[in-house]
Amino acid sequence: MSSIYKKKKYVFLFLAPAFVFLILYLYYPFFVNIYGSFRQIKSLGTYGTKWNTPFFKNYLSLFTDPVIWTSLKNTLLMIVATILGQVGIALVLSLLVDNIERGTQFFRTVYFFPIVISATALGLLFNLIFLYDKGMLNQFLEVLGKTDLTDWKNEENAILTMMIPVVWQYVGFYFIILETGLNNISQELYESAAIDGASRLQRVFYISIPLLRNVLCTCVTLGVTGALKVFDLPWTMFPKGMPLKKTFLTGTYMYYQTMEAKNVDYGATIAVLIVVLGVLLSKITRTVFRESEDY
Repeated sequence: MSSIYKKKKYVFLFLAPAFVFLILYLYYPFFVNIYGSFRQIKSLGTYGTKWNTPFFKNYLSLFTDPVIWTSLKNTLLMIVATILGQVGIALVLSLLVDNIERGTQFFRTVYFFPIVISATALGLLFNLIFLYDKGMLNQFLEVLGKTDLTDWKNEENAILTMMIPVVWQYVGFYFIILETGLNNISQELYESAAIDGASRLQRVFYISIPLLRNVLCTCVTLGVTGALKVFDLPWTMFPKGMPLKKTFLTGTYMYYQTMEAKNVDYGATIAVLIVVLGVLLSKITRTVFRESEDY
């Protein structure tokens, strides 16, 4: 058996299928997408008829397109909502669940459940909740005595209305990651701190949170890069950036340009922008929330 580990050629043999899969379904489409961003493409599955004039025309359009700036602003807000809402709420919930003796499995299941529901189904559900006249939220407010109805999907409230279900859906995802991180912390540390007179709150701030540093770094990185790609739920609730193209995110605007406006080459350009922003923000996030070998 030990001879297998000495012969490194077997390692490459087992790594080869995954490597080929990545080349065919990730790297090759990505470089084709970059190539397509410099050409005139009006339909999917083609390489276009000719090069743009100038060939970097689509990249210049990114600086003059007001909608792309709107989508970037909304995506930035989504990133903030992800860090504070999804990761922040998940951290609080995981700490609370970790400090109870009974019912932990029940809460894990309940908090994780929204992840397994189709985002399209959730979008339709929240559309019903936020309806202007017969929506559940306005009916509830009427019961509490509010007489003037609120249009939750108008230009003023649309961004908040879109972000609430997105944050709600993914809290359980980060909750599971953080809860797993808490379970890996040795109970002996808590017992020693309790013997020394540390309160439960002190154990959370001086043991749990510091030892979750690397896990939190991973969650924040996933949240930032995930906010750039979020698509299905916002598109279901606000197709084509309604109202007045004010609710576009980078992911939904890329889809709109590719599938609705038939500007496939411009959609490819936005896709390149998303990848570049993802790499840069991921690097910045991991620098700011730097992982430590001490944890």
